Amino acid sequence: MSEFSSGIYQTFYPEGVLIDTQDNINSIKNIHALQESISLSKVLEAPCIVCDVSQNLIVDLGWIKGIIPKNEGAIGVSTGETKDIALISRVNKPVCFIAQGFTKDESGRDAVLLSRRKAQEMCIDQYISSLQNGDVIKARVTHLEHFGCFVDIGCGIPSLIPIDLISVSRISHPSDRFFVGQNINAVVKCKEVNRICLSHKELLGTWEENAAEFNVGETVTGIVRSIEDYGIFVELAPNLAGLAELRDNIRVNQHTSVFIKAIIPEKMKIKLIIVDNTDTGYTNRKLKYYINEGRIDCWQYSTREADKLIQTIF
Repeated sequence: MSEFSSGIYQTFYPEGVLIDTQDNINSIKNIHALQESISLSKVLEAPCIVCDVSQNLIVDLGWIKGIIPKNEGAIGVSTGETKDIALISRVNKPVCFIAQGFTKDESGRDAVLLSRRKAQEMCIDQYISSLQNGDVIKARVTHLEHFGCFVDIGCGIPSLIPIDLISVSRISHPSDRFFVGQNINAVVKCKEVNRICLSHKELLGTWEENAAEFNVGETVTGIVRSIEDYGIFVELAPNLAGLAELRDNIRVNQHTSVFIKAIIPEKMKIKLIIVDNTDTGYTNRKLKYYINEGRIDCWQYSTREADKLIQTIF
């Protein structure tokens, strides 16, 4: 929860953040706690254990079964805009919901009627609708496609980070940067009807900020990102790559150790010499964010001395 505790994001979270919190546990632990949560329309979480033949989601509350009817499984299910796979894929994962009241299941046993759709509508009305371009938010990676990274920005509401907006250093697939279940920062790139598009690279630091982490004469780790006729681009950080001379037996995504020959701010260039390369090596998957919260109006990647201006206007 500490990763999701700043600013506007104190109320609505990606699915899976609330489930192990003491407040959530206390809010579903018995009938009296659940009745209070119903009266407060409180967003809660529990694991989905079954999607039945009618696409109703069955939720394990511990002492009683929860039922999310198909049309309450997500916004857009009743109109067909949200496909059945969006419900089926929730099995064995936490789901958010607002408890509606008590009911009976098909066998006549006590159960709780739940709505994930209403939790999502509340999230949109009270949080997502107020977001503006440039707002820095928290998100959780849900799945990766060749064209980008899908994330949950609150209560299972999806958003996309296109692959070219993930980092300045180009990658062949989002899995080069992210993994499913990862908590990340993102920035609102644009808002359209029923959709928010996100960016990520602006939070990973400018050329100058990244280059300040390295010194001429050091030998450091890197990852080969592309091989061109004039040299080999080696990523030193997600927003920083250097150019090494061509060398045989090098492949994209190999790990390398590189000697830093020169750092040239006015040209935004780092000259490298490859010392060694391997298919396996040390990889730190923890991202370093230079911006963690607030709002960005304009972000400039390029240095003051550079002829080329690289920036994002929100």
